[in-house]
Amino acid sequence: MASQDWFDKDFYKTLGVSKEVSDADLKKTYRKLARKYHPDANPGDAAAEAKFKEISEAYSVLSDPEQRTEYDEIRAMGSGARFTAGSGSTGGFEDVFSRFGQGRGQEPDFDDIFSMFTQGGGGGFGSGRFGQTSGGFRGYGGPQRGADVTARTTLDFITAAKGETITLQAEDGKPFKVKIPAGVADGQKIKLRGRGRPSPDGGENGDIVVQIAVRPHPVFTREGRNLRLVVPVTFTEAALGATIEVPTLGGDPVRLRVAPGTPSGRVLRVKGRGITTSKGSGDLLAELQVAVPSHLDEKAREALEHFAAVESKENPRADLMSKARG
Repeated sequence: MASQDWFDKDFYKTLGVSKEVSDADLKKTYRKLARKYHPDANPGDAAAEAKFKEISEAYSVLSDPEQRTEYDEIRAMGSGARFTAGSGSTGGFEDVFSRFGQGRGQEPDFDDIFSMFTQGGGGGFGSGRFGQTSGGFRGYGGPQRGADVTARTTLDFITAAKGETITLQAEDGKPFKVKIPAGVADGQKIKLRGRGRPSPDGGENGDIVVQIAVRPHPVFTREGRNLRLVVPVTFTEAALGATIEVPTLGGDPVRLRVAPGTPSGRVLRVKGRGITTSKGSGDLLAELQVAVPSHLDEKAREALEHFAAVESKENPRADLMSKARG
């Protein structure tokens, strides 16, 4: 920050506090204003973003004891003490130097003066303690945000689908509760705002980020908000048609009609019996698979042999062979 800014800007007025404000009240006031004008809370609002920049700049100076003392001393000189050059006049510089000479005729100490505007002898006006910030939002200065903390948990399939409030353990060993929303997916992350590590300089706390893993289900698999399962049917059910029962996730089974001549692999859809989230409900997809018996008694074998003798002699693989050749 250029030295002139410290003459022109009233940081106490920007934050709406008195010069005697305590550190605790200063921090409390800043955090209230930062929440109000933060760009994330006012997307697209240029005025709010400019105000956030101003209050962050003010707090970055007043929250630092050294900078606050220097700022108060510079402001005490009055707005007439300006570092400008014009028409050979040196009035502005004389006002500043008299502050260090205390008006007693002694020579000003140039090292004392310029040490206020540089740090370690390098940089120019604003490059040292006057202009430094502690990080903050988009380079605006102000306090740094606290670090995020990562936690992990593994849920069973039904808990992830239905949602539940669970208890986890923080890094410091203390338990904390997490509300798992219905329909959370494997690999999804849940963010608990402000529950992470504190800021090192009075800014916002970080977040706790909980990474979710979901155990596979022995029957159901998930496809977005849809649930899929494989349903075995017998040869006669598929050939002659039947009404069968199909399980649902955590609920009563549903009855489905299998049409005569249904091939293996056909999918029957049950509306609204998939995963329910805040964005809507998916469907249950039942993929039919014809089960071939591994053992036949004598009567069953004779019946199948009789069927083979009278069934159509059309080769079901003829089209496959033709496409393979061609």
